[in-house]
Amino acid sequence: MSRRDMVVTGAAGFDGGSATPPAEVVRVSGVNRTFGRGEHAVHAVRDVSFSANRGELVAIRGRSGAGKTTLLNVVGGLDRPDSGQVVVAGHDVTSAGEAELLRLRRSTVGFVFQTFGLVPILSAAENVGVPLRLAQVPAAEREQRVAVLLELVGLGGHAAQRPYELSGGQQQRVAVARALANEPDLLIADEPTGQLDSETGRSIMDLLRAVVHARGMTALVATHDPALIDLADRVLVLRDGRLVDG
Repeated sequence: MSRRDMVVTGAAGFDGGSATPPAEVVRVSGVNRTFGRGEHAVHAVRDVSFSANRGELVAIRGRSGAGKTTLLNVVGGLDRPDSGQVVVAGHDVTSAGEAELLRLRRSTVGFVFQTFGLVPILSAAENVGVPLRLAQVPAAEREQRVAVLLELVGLGGHAAQRPYELSGGQQQRVAVARALANEPDLLIADEPTGQLDSETGRSIMDLLRAVVHARGMTALVATHDPALIDLADRVLVLRDGRLVDG
């Protein structure tokens, strides 16, 4: 077992030793999302339905423009569908008000983006700690959790470094740690390896899979890279906004 594997399975709050029975975390039912009107309308998501269980990494595959990002935005409460229903960890995302959606995004859903989204003037530790500050976690507890998370993603020795001092792969690892800060039920990753070389991209997917299985959380990962598909527990294929496989 590698040092990182020991960190994943042994860190407080990330115990993978006990089996957790399957439990539905995400349920998407008949979701549609259209942009524009009339002949200029773009049907980004068309009547999509699927579910995902705890401890499952689900890859959403499709070409650019297939609707992957729109679907993830709807599931994560960043966008609203025109019709259909999304339920995440028992929360009806589609009927939630703005205040409830804000709470959902801060505590129930974690996001990892292709562009990393780190604050350039903050250190790696400070970036990871941002969600904990927003949740008003006490300073001592926040520092301890940040240290555990940086060890989890293999960056325990880089806490004081700022994003420009880190490689692309290291920046994405910081972004993963930040997404995990409030121990979300659902992790949403939109093309998290899109700006990375193939070897680094695979290491990020390996990390996501290890964390999902150890933590017993759920992950939806959008990718168009077929080399990474085999790391997923299940694959959903989108084509022109429709779910055609999975």
